[in-house]
Amino acid sequence: MYKSHFGLRELPFGITPDTTFFFACANYQEALNTLLIATKNGEGFIKITGEVGVGKTLLCRKFMATLDKGFVTAYIPNPFLEPRTLMLALADELEVQQNKDVDQHTLLKSITHRLLVLAREGKRVVLCIDEAQAMPLETLEALRLLTNLETEKRKLLQIVMFGQPELDRKLQQEAVRQLNQRITFHYHLGQLTKDDMEYYLHHRLTVAGYTGSRMFNRGAEKALYAASRGVPRLINILAHKALMLAYAEGKSQITARHIRAAAQDTGAAQKRRWAWAWAGGAALLVAGSGMAWAFLR
Repeated sequence: MYKSHFGLRELPFGITPDTTFFFACANYQEALNTLLIATKNGEGFIKITGEVGVGKTLLCRKFMATLDKGFVTAYIPNPFLEPRTLMLALADELEVQQNKDVDQHTLLKSITHRLLVLAREGKRVVLCIDEAQAMPLETLEALRLLTNLETEKRKLLQIVMFGQPELDRKLQQEAVRQLNQRITFHYHLGQLTKDDMEYYLHHRLTVAGYTGSRMFNRGAEKALYAASRGVPRLINILAHKALMLAYAEGKSQITARHIRAAAQDTGAAQKRRWAWAWAGGAALLVAGSGMAWAFLR
């Protein structure tokens, strides 16, 4: 790829959630602080929402990695499950051995016993559910019943839900009103501001080992923010493609032209009528860069 060309140890703009690249701008640090404070206070339900691509999964992994040894974490990435299957997934995360044909009553007793054992050891259990907007209503209700498990002092299980804004609309339904009332902490994760995006680019390049001069010029940053709307996943996709194109051209700096070509190649990018004149020769550039990207992948 282009790592040696730009003097990088690793690719700086991957879309796999990697906690070493966690960017602690005000928005993300506030969300992380909310999670840490709420769990240490023993709150039952916590909710984090945000649009597609803003970094909820990365925040979830950073949160779990930040918790100290007094916590045991369970993680369910795909909660589109019926209630019993959700409990089986939780049992598996808590290392509770069960037969596949175990009935729900026995399963719940086994989970409760495991939670009590961990509580006696001074451990707190946190269940993190990603993509929570996909949960069926009956599964959300089963989740609420799990938070009824408690000692005289505290909850045996705390639950953090990470989801798209559709989760808020689902929780407004009458069938899950009791669960909605139990959510004591909520944070909405927004897009990056333009200033945050500039620091974000610098942060990821630095973590990846870059020590050179400014890689994205002002025009490139302006074009990148316009095309990505401050969504981290789109920023990563566009920046990665722009670096590939610059590498194919033997260039060491990313310009607005590279970003525009990357945006034309990315369906989710904001398609604006760019003010720059780039029609004729740029069509060839996009075609050529597409071939270069295919070759370099």
